[in-house]
Amino acid sequence: QVQLVESGGGSVQSGGSLRLSCAASGYPYCMAWFRQAPGKEREGVATIDTYRRRTYARSIQGRFTISRDNAKNTMYLQMNSLEPEDTAMYYCAANLRGNGGLLSGNYNYWGQGTQVTVSS
Repeated sequence: QVQLVESGGGSVQSGGSLRLSCAASGYPYCMAWFRQAPGKEREGVATIDTYRRRTYARSIQGRFTISRDNAKNTMYLQMNSLEPEDTAMYYCAANLRGNGGLLSGNYNYWGQGTQVTVSS
């Protein structure tokens, strides 16, 4: 079992930055960030495995950076140049085995989410 707790969400103006954190209780092989805006499907944002191999969604590439501190069992998402379109609930997800990629159905463990709101 893995428990995930997100933190770091908030409200910023367009062009601003936020850093999200996800603390895991176990030792996930792959961790990921997803987001879901009102009325939209949940979409994958970025993934990172235990070897720090990363995958990014095209919509955030060059603006967001995913990282991971294995000693602390914590994953981060540094979000720069935020846009109103980035407004969503951001969720942390994890797997104990294998790389789930950017597909939400491939992940077994989920956090409760943290809200990110970007105003223009």
